Amino acid sequence: MKRNLLPVLALLFGTLFLFMGNGLHSLLLPVRGTAEGYATTTLGLLGTTWATGFVLGCLTAPKIVRRVGHVRAFSGFVSVIAIIALLTGLIIDSTWWVILRAVTGFCTAGTSMIIESWLNERATNESRGAIFSLYIGITLMGAVGGQMMIPFGDIHTPMLFMVCGICYCIAMLPTTLSNAASPKPLKAIKLDLRALYRNSPVSCIGILLVGIANGAYGTLGAVFGASAGLSEGNIAIMMSSTIFAGAIMQLPAGRLSDRIDRRYVLAIMAMIAAIDGLLLFLFQPTTPYLLISLVIVYGAAANTLYPITVAHANDFASPEDYVKVSGGLLLLYGIGTIIGPTLSGPIMSDIGPYSLFLITAVAHVAISSYSMFRSRQRAAIPAGDRDAYTNMPSANAQMITPESMSMANPTDIASEPDDPAVNYG
Repeated sequence: MKRNLLPVLALLFGTLFLFMGNGLHSLLLPVRGTAEGYATTTLGLLGTTWATGFVLGCLTAPKIVRRVGHVRAFSGFVSVIAIIALLTGLIIDSTWWVILRAVTGFCTAGTSMIIESWLNERATNESRGAIFSLYIGITLMGAVGGQMMIPFGDIHTPMLFMVCGICYCIAMLPTTLSNAASPKPLKAIKLDLRALYRNSPVSCIGILLVGIANGAYGTLGAVFGASAGLSEGNIAIMMSSTIFAGAIMQLPAGRLSDRIDRRYVLAIMAMIAAIDGLLLFLFQPTTPYLLISLVIVYGAAANTLYPITVAHANDFASPEDYVKVSGGLLLLYGIGTIIGPTLSGPIMSDIGPYSLFLITAVAHVAISSYSMFRSRQRAAIPAGDRDAYTNMPSANAQMITPESMSMANPTDIASEPDDPAVNYG
């Protein structure tokens, strides 16, 4: 095991700082934007454009990597992200922030796919699970660590934006200075959304709704916290705690879904998130302890939905189609994260900040209802014949790429890099 981990330790070290910068920058922008008096609709567009850039990055970044190589592409992507982090600290303008956020999303997709393909190639069948789990843990620690820097700096100055730039520069060093051979070109994955829907209607509809809810909260959660009267430190605690709660709950929820119909577990967890969201909307607690506690419960339930949905889709798919199915679900999830902030911003401006959880509650009620409806239309796969549940990174810590799906489901994909069909990854 040590022999397998040593070659990727430098890469994992860089990954830690990359996600530390991502976590800090993604929380710093809405917090600073709220302090500047930017409209909630505008702040919602920060998430919309980032998600749009990320989806486009997953579609086209592999072509850039194949053209210039992993190391040069990674350095280029991180350099652009660092420049944008510094620019957003110098140019305090909502229009530029929205535009630049799309570029950040595109480059983030590229960096994540390069890291994950590198780890995937270095892993063996014996070490793949350990390396993947370590990677998930590092992305989690990095995102949370970056968010928790907020209370230690002044959001009204460029200082924290400069810290983001420093984190990104450190992230670039391990791959730039490494003499290890670059991995093979990223594989292309053909998509067939109609076949994906026939394979699992619950997964297709559910993942889109999960994307809407997670995109809304992930983008506007900090805006909600500030509008609800939380301090900058409490906002960082709230956002970080939801990530941790979701990570902790993945294992028990996933293991339960291995034993009973996954649609039941999906319906239960979605309904818990919906009820919690409705409580937040109806009672609008202002006490920080109660408010953060309710949001943590929300995060614990909501962040289990993505991996359960993916596992349910894989139950009905052939092993060689796992990554293709997951790539299609990822595209639908990305579309949902574009829709979520776009809808939520104007609604929060009209109704108030707590309406954020009304929006997520509607999405989660729809997930729960449709899951129960479909459970009566088609029998579940027997527990012994299902694909085992696999923990996935929290949706609020990062958007998962096709390469991370390949790490979780290491089945060879028969696809050609230059296939003219529409590809994702």
